[in-house]
Amino acid sequence: MSELIAISAVIGDRNYRIKINPSDEEVVRKTLKTINDKIIEFKTIFAGKDMQDYIAMVLIWFATEQHSGAAAGIEKENMSDQLNAIEKLLDGQ
Repeated sequence: MSELIAISAVIGDRNYRIKINPSDEEVVRKTLKTINDKIIEFKTIFAGKDMQDYIAMVLIWFATEQHSGAAAGIEKENMSDQLNAIEKLLDGQ
């Protein structure tokens, strides 16, 4: 099992010290960048809110994106099954 590494994770205006697997570092850093970019985006759209509001908005956005991505994967899998069934029918004729 690999050794955990400590990284500094900045979300909004707060700094968090977290330990992660070295193999996950790139994904974690990209996720943190996405979160912070979305916070900045929401700050420009919804002026006058506090940081906790922006973080909550990003959390809802991120969870929704994950859910819709999973739904798209299921939909794609169903479509693939249907196309395979059609292909078998066409091959049989």
